Amino acid sequence: MKDVTVIVGGKAGDGINNAGLIVTQLLNHLGYYVYMDIDYPSLIRGGHNFAAVRAAEQPVMALKKTIDFLIALDQETVHHHYNTCRDCALIANADTVKSPKDAQAISLKSILAAEAAPPITGNSAMIGAFAKAAGIPFATMEDVFRRHMPKAVDQNIRVARRAYDQIRLVRAVEPCNRPPYPVLSGNEAIGLGMAAGGLSAYVAYPMTPSSSLLHFLAENAEQLGMTVVHPENEIAVILMANGFSSAGIRTAVGTSGGGFCLMTEGLSLTGMAELPLVLVISQRTGPSTGLPTYTGQADLRFVLHAGQGEFPRFVVAPSDANEAYVWSAAAVRIAWKYQIPSFILADKTLSEGTYSLDLQKMEEIPFGEPRRWDGQAPYSRYQDTPEGISPLAFYGEKDAVVKLNSYAHDEAGVSTEEADLVALMTRKRLSKWNLLAEELDRYTVVNTGGIPDTATGLLCWGSSRGPCEEVASVLRLKVVQPLVLSPFPKKQVIAACKGIDRLIAVEGNATAQLAALATQHGIAVNSTILKFDGRPFTVDELLVRVREATS
Repeated sequence: MKDVTVIVGGKAGDGINNAGLIVTQLLNHLGYYVYMDIDYPSLIRGGHNFAAVRAAEQPVMALKKTIDFLIALDQETVHHHYNTCRDCALIANADTVKSPKDAQAISLKSILAAEAAPPITGNSAMIGAFAKAAGIPFATMEDVFRRHMPKAVDQNIRVARRAYDQIRLVRAVEPCNRPPYPVLSGNEAIGLGMAAGGLSAYVAYPMTPSSSLLHFLAENAEQLGMTVVHPENEIAVILMANGFSSAGIRTAVGTSGGGFCLMTEGLSLTGMAELPLVLVISQRTGPSTGLPTYTGQADLRFVLHAGQGEFPRFVVAPSDANEAYVWSAAAVRIAWKYQIPSFILADKTLSEGTYSLDLQKMEEIPFGEPRRWDGQAPYSRYQDTPEGISPLAFYGEKDAVVKLNSYAHDEAGVSTEEADLVALMTRKRLSKWNLLAEELDRYTVVNTGGIPDTATGLLCWGSSRGPCEEVASVLRLKVVQPLVLSPFPKKQVIAACKGIDRLIAVEGNATAQLAALATQHGIAVNSTILKFDGRPFTVDELLVRVREATS
């Protein structure tokens, strides 16, 4: 299989992310499926930043350790990555890098001086050098620049041309026979998916790694017909969102673990008042501040149990941009149909990762519209119905007195402490959980991959699915990925695990949270492979660890 890995490295402020995206688009325009992950410390300037791009003939959702091309803007990049650069092409900035003799080095200072170009265009020179070393036609590079570079395109092309002409071909990247796919980050896919599900308002306080979703929706709010608000803190975020929802506006909030901590009392209000609301939780390494710019899968238990009391919630954990788009749309529809909080549980790897989007996989999941009040007075906001879903009316509707209450209440929304009424309303709320579970059983909410008929399986969730799929294809194992985690799809997981004698959970946390959830539902997990250093699994690393676990 054609398989290429490129790393672009430098300091914060060097535009490494944008450089990585241009490299990603170059390989995309050669017909490859692409995946990019960015690694950066929580510094505004300095530190070591890099973008790792992998491109292959088949869809990819994970990185390998070995590198084919290393684009080094500084010495730190060589220090950190050259040891994994076996037989690779090193393209270096001769002004800042003391590179080995076999490196392809260019002087950015000389090139920029010749073109009277600002320092920010230096990355275009490095990309031009990479394109020549990889045998990518200059016309392809020029086309990518014109499509994906927002300004000063002609000057950047001239700078890239000077570098292109100074470098020799090192390793040709052969094109694949496939047109380019759309390329999106996970957060962009979540935002577009929620918009497709009818989202009208997004409320968030910036918190890595959810921040880029706020930026993306704010930049495109007019085109998407969406109101985007940045309140003063996370408590204000969820209270404002509850207010939007109570007025009939489809609303979502976005944050990470620390911000969600502040939202939990407001979430309980969402549950008691039966307000439809979508919450995007993008996980990073904790506890507390933890590693603000690194990934993790340690907030599953938190999301499943956050908030005092008992109320139903929907939780979906997509593994790539395709699933993020489809199930973010579904999350909005589910929240409004069932009048519950609906969680999109992502992580830094998914949120800030960049993926090829396969439009053939973009199948809409039609969960239907919310049940509206028929106009027959008197209106009871919490009317008890056989399925537990009360008809919706909103402020200002004729003959509808809408009472929303965080206190225990009766069907009309009037506060009560009567035991029978409290029990009735509790049963009413929880009955929606069973109804949702029954509806979800009509869809595929547990993905399987790898080899169908095998006695060993890998149980995973979220972004860990990518490396699991590749390892399973090498070692002939089965992959089981619950996509929905609440209501837990017990029947589908059991069916997916049929014939498996040894089930190994692969997770990005220290306490095997999915394994515990599966065990709680009677699904035996035999062993675990856990990673909790803030970095995602690479295919090579997981391959070694699965071999050890199965030997």
